[in-house]
Amino acid sequence: MPAGSIEKLKYAYGYGADACYIGLADFSLRALRKGELIDETNLKTAVDIANSLSKKVYCTFNIFAYDYDIDKLMSLIDIIKDAKPHALIISDMGILRVVKKYLKDIDIHISTQANILNSQAVKFYRDLGAKRVVLARELSIDKIEKIRNEVADIELEMFVHGAQCMAYSGRCMLSDYMTQGERQANKGNCAQSCRWSYKLLEETRPNEYFEIVENNKGTHIMSTKDLCLVKHIQKLIDIGIDSFKVEGRTKSLYYVSAVAKIYREVIDNKIKPDAAFEELKKVGNRGYCEGFFLNNNDSGSYSYDISKGLAGSDFLAIVKEKRDDNTYRVIIKNKIKLEDEIEVISPNFSSFARVKKIIHDKKGEVEVANTNDEINIILENCDNIWDKEANFALFRTI
Repeated sequence: MPAGSIEKLKYAYGYGADACYIGLADFSLRALRKGELIDETNLKTAVDIANSLSKKVYCTFNIFAYDYDIDKLMSLIDIIKDAKPHALIISDMGILRVVKKYLKDIDIHISTQANILNSQAVKFYRDLGAKRVVLARELSIDKIEKIRNEVADIELEMFVHGAQCMAYSGRCMLSDYMTQGERQANKGNCAQSCRWSYKLLEETRPNEYFEIVENNKGTHIMSTKDLCLVKHIQKLIDIGIDSFKVEGRTKSLYYVSAVAKIYREVIDNKIKPDAAFEELKKVGNRGYCEGFFLNNNDSGSYSYDISKGLAGSDFLAIVKEKRDDNTYRVIIKNKIKLEDEIEVISPNFSSFARVKKIIHDKKGEVEVANTNDEINIILENCDNIWDKEANFALFRTI
């Protein structure tokens, strides 16, 4: 699972992830701007959290690097060596060379940015010392199976869920060009130009803009739907894929938790794939597709009418602790009112409940809990939802 902050890291593990991938700001394809971000000052903390839970943490160094990036990496060698993440995810051969020379005790994973599409490429990186490769999203199931059969002595990882880039394996230059180099996609600052709405301007008709219409649905002509392969997890397990990866280091804590829970339950055969797919509709998405997986990628894989994700459920609150009876200490993320019907999701339980009381620390009982309030909420009809071992729970709308 993706972990854009220490808090998201904890929740991803709590809701079922075996491993998380994180990124230092200067070397990651997702440059985050808020929250308890993971950087060189708390990288070791992130790794220690993983180790304490018998989990793993992988650190992304998958930018395409200039010499000044290599110089920056060299200045961090001792910090990385001391933190010792379980693997580094790499796409640039210069970074690979530095890591092989100075960080010999840390496993190497090759990023999807390396465009790995065939078994010879897998063997190439295996021979360079990689323990795992992340296959390109452009591969279909038959091609993935052929690679697995051809190369048995290296781990294979693949993306199964999340936003897709319209460029080949994410190597996009649109953002760089359309922001005059200020938002470089492969340096962690993608402006997501593929999600913009476009119009046509004919040069002899200044200021006359024409709609670009695609099937009468709008002008988001490059905006792809999100990938969702939850219905194919068992097939991928059967052919020997070692790791399933979810996109989304800039997504919310709720997204990370809910998606981790669903895929964990599918892998553990606790929920049927069709039911899991319906659950995933409650999480923010641009509509789902299977990408190239079934060899039928076409216009149905694009979201022509929307550019932002929609969710079947709204994220309402983070539960900080359960107090006596059915009283919960929560941080409000979206407004909650008395008598609201909500769903409480924890790593091992889900339950529907009704908001019976809202108690503000200073105002006493109130009828509405507003965003960012930290308050007590009393629920009814919510037995057996608190996971005492994991100590995590979230509220969302039904």
